[in-house]
Amino acid sequence: MARDYRANERIRVPEVRLVDEQGEQLGVMPTRQALEIADDRGYDLVEVAPAARPPVCRLMDFGKFKYEATRKEREARKARRGRVTNELREVRMKTRIGEHDRLAKTRLAKRLLGQGSKVKVSVMFRGREIEHPELGMVLLKAVADYLVDDAMMEMPPRFESGRMLSMVLAPVFNDPPKPEKSDSEESEKILDRA
Repeated sequence: MARDYRANERIRVPEVRLVDEQGEQLGVMPTRQALEIADDRGYDLVEVAPAARPPVCRLMDFGKFKYEATRKEREARKARRGRVTNELREVRMKTRIGEHDRLAKTRLAKRLLGQGSKVKVSVMFRGREIEHPELGMVLLKAVADYLVDDAMMEMPPRFESGRMLSMVLAPVFNDPPKPEKSDSEESEKILDRA
């Protein structure tokens, strides 16, 4: 857990601001009285804002609270690990690739783009295939057309190291369209504020 919380007898201040289990303020009171209230209700007294004057304490099940905090931290760490950005991944094809294999490689590129990685799509030429670079261009155009909604071309197709035609695609993150608010909803919000 990233932060240590003081609970129950570890709270060493003369008075605290108490918040009950539903989030309602019970006011400023001596720490002993707050501990008695927590004990009567079957909860722990947990200091949630030690920097405040007086410190804010809340009635809660401390074990459950610690468990939830560590679980959230673990999930956040897992999400950070899974979200690798600006990593360049490569998908290689040959000019004589079959239609289904090309679709499988294109779907792999789409999945990598969805994870936030840039994708380098390369076409390898073997032997005398190099005499027909238009075959590689057609293949890369088909891949780019398939991924038009998920990627933008960062580097157009060009030859690298003699026998490799490559392009680099970067992910495009499309935000879902927000529903437009009607005039009646906006006027209700204004009336609520007044």
